[in-house]
Amino acid sequence: MNKQSKKFLADLINSISPSGYEGPVAKVWKAEATTFASRVWTDTHGNSHAVVNPGGSPVVMLAGHYDEIGFQISYIDDEGFLWIQALGGWDPQIAQGQRVQIMTKKGVVRGVIGKVAIHMQTPEDRKKVSEIKDLWVDVGAKNKADAEKMVEIGDPLVIASGYEEMANGLAVGRAFDDRAGAFVVLEAARQLAKLSPKAEIHAVATVQEEIGLRGAQTAAYGINPDIGIAVDVTFATDHPNMGEARKRENLIELGKGPVLTRGPNINSKLFDLLVKTAKAEKIPVQINAEPRGTGTDANALQLNRSGVTTALVSIPLRYMHSPCELISLKDLELCSKLIAKTVEKVTPRTNFVPF
Repeated sequence: MNKQSKKFLADLINSISPSGYEGPVAKVWKAEATTFASRVWTDTHGNSHAVVNPGGSPVVMLAGHYDEIGFQISYIDDEGFLWIQALGGWDPQIAQGQRVQIMTKKGVVRGVIGKVAIHMQTPEDRKKVSEIKDLWVDVGAKNKADAEKMVEIGDPLVIASGYEEMANGLAVGRAFDDRAGAFVVLEAARQLAKLSPKAEIHAVATVQEEIGLRGAQTAAYGINPDIGIAVDVTFATDHPNMGEARKRENLIELGKGPVLTRGPNINSKLFDLLVKTAKAEKIPVQINAEPRGTGTDANALQLNRSGVTTALVSIPLRYMHSPCELISLKDLELCSKLIAKTVEKVTPRTNFVPF
């Protein structure tokens, strides 16, 4: 991966942008999109759009969500401690004891998520998992009035854990779910801008996926695409303690290429085209079976209006919904290339009626 793309990826990961508060990451994504796209804008819901080859046919929408899980301040007590609610799905064991960054109108405020020390817990309490409602944020305030000078009710916050590179081409950080997907769709669009696609391509960084696929619904309705490819992360199962889960989730490994989903949410002919393209381009792929809706933006795409030809291309990821999500940079590059080369093959005459 070149330096420009790595910097773009790091800037995405380091943005404080939980669901409903995606402004900082939108700024990063759009700035990169303006370097090559014909048109770039943000809609009223917060989805950011970049169009390549306007006027082409059919219309293809590439979707990757750029919101992340986080928290929101819901109460400030008399002592100046902040009580929070979750934005998205949290494992409370991960949240406790973390440093946080709070997005306020005046800038970023630093804090920590507090919990009673283990030394002061009863033996019974030590066996219990704390709930989010039992955790608080300490910003060092003297009292409620002091805290209210720093933050307001409703201010969002995220774990203070940024982008870092590791051995063997791996990278770690919070919010690879799904900044990795938002990165891939724009990198695919960048490649398509240099190719000769027949299609009109809309790369869209969607909002509020973590609280119900909301941005993909509104963006798809507005674009009305013929074809939709969602890009999200999926569970890598190449680590300890997976046990029986591997029989249920298949063996998905970091660095072994994009994961292509098969199931009712996916158009079979678009799936076949992705596989055919992967073979032609010598791109390794992994296959995952999903007998229901995928729980990704692919759901919203497939069910838009009268139905959309839909596929899901996923990026293997370890330790999902934690501050140390782990991905392979190679997988990101391969995902972008596979999508670009597949979309390049699509013409107005390509038939995706499944049977």
